[in-house]
Amino acid sequence: MKGAIWFVLIGVLLVAMALSRSVLRRLPLSTSMLYLGAGFVLGPQVAGLMHVDIYTQSAIWERVTEVAVLISLFAAGLKLRTPLRDGRWVLPVRLATVSMLVTVGLVTLVGVFGMGLPVGAAVLLGGILAPTDPVLASDVQVTHPTDGDRLRFGLTGEAGLNDGTAFPFIMLGLGLLGLHDLGEFGWRWFAVDLVWAVGSGLVVGTVLGTLIGRLVLHLRRKHREAVGLDDFLALGLIALAYGVALLVHGYGFLAVFAAGLALRRIERREAGGEEPPQDVAVAATSAEAEDAATDKDKAPAYMAQAALGFTEQLERIGEFAVVLLLGGMISWNFLPSVALWFIPLLFLVIRPVSVYLGLLGSATTSMQRGLIAWFGIRGIGSVYYLTYAMQHGLPEQFSRTVAALVLATVAVSAVAHGISVTPLMARYANRSRREADRMGVTRSALDRRK
Repeated sequence: MKGAIWFVLIGVLLVAMALSRSVLRRLPLSTSMLYLGAGFVLGPQVAGLMHVDIYTQSAIWERVTEVAVLISLFAAGLKLRTPLRDGRWVLPVRLATVSMLVTVGLVTLVGVFGMGLPVGAAVLLGGILAPTDPVLASDVQVTHPTDGDRLRFGLTGEAGLNDGTAFPFIMLGLGLLGLHDLGEFGWRWFAVDLVWAVGSGLVVGTVLGTLIGRLVLHLRRKHREAVGLDDFLALGLIALAYGVALLVHGYGFLAVFAAGLALRRIERREAGGEEPPQDVAVAATSAEAEDAATDKDKAPAYMAQAALGFTEQLERIGEFAVVLLLGGMISWNFLPSVALWFIPLLFLVIRPVSVYLGLLGSATTSMQRGLIAWFGIRGIGSVYYLTYAMQHGLPEQFSRTVAALVLATVAVSAVAHGISVTPLMARYANRSRREADRMGVTRSALDRRK
């Protein structure tokens, strides 16, 4: 009987989300916020239908969140069509490196002097909370592959890159706690965990994404083979890039993101920089799908869009499952008192300071910098890093404190950013539209003078 109740509850929630999708876009709510609330209602604090324990189930949580982040990272890579030589890439790279480093450093200082944590545990906490989340941040990411808005592009690229650039700090924190070999004077950490792991991850993803994408296009264009099952292609490339990167001791998250970028890069080059054909999405659901997939001009766009469409669907399902379960873990007794001052400090001081320092001299407006500073959304990636550390021997005396703080931060982020994303992004869109109109008027006036 309990199983039947669960089917009914999940079915009602999914149908309700499908029916109310367009309405939610106009309200100060996000899907993650609603999933979290539903999980809380189903959890031990209200209905008592769901009992989730991240301590005893950390191995399962590590795998579930790992898969969710991988799918989202691949989708993020496919969304970014801007060539790597474009100056807009400076923005996410700075956020994923300079801002990441500043965030970890400031959280470490707060952890040591404000919470009494040892340096290793404080660095680990910084590494867990520093990366922004590619899953819960979908509302502030690029809306389509040709979206060149600096704010959306910066947040999407940052979320894709910093899930990999956070890993060296996770390994450093574990090493300082005696759970990972850093080498004498930290040489192994710098050479292997930083330089090699980051570089090899990016290379593996780029090479595999390029080779597989080229192979598929060759088979489709020349022989009308390898048509259909684009969902298998997407999942296969994700698994292959991640697995090979791990085998060579690289960061798999970066490899998967780079594989998505490489697949999109093929499409953009084949199109000569022009926008992809508009009828590709229609063909993907019609009897003309095979013709579009094997057409000389449409095949690259079809391949990229089919992979993106499938991974975006999986991303939504993963978000639903993981955030719902996270909501079931929320408990007033679980909330640490330190969270009452640490979470506001993280969102209102540490994140803005790190963004300001990371974007010094960048071509961004004050409004864009302010929104980037605010939308440092923490989510499923942080939960993955938490369970990764727990599975690698994080002592219980630290894991309880760190886990409670991380889960509280993710919950507050889902609510605070979920409430603010619609009005703030609408205001930003309106201002951007007015500025574009004003620039158009100015250009017209100059043309008349000429």
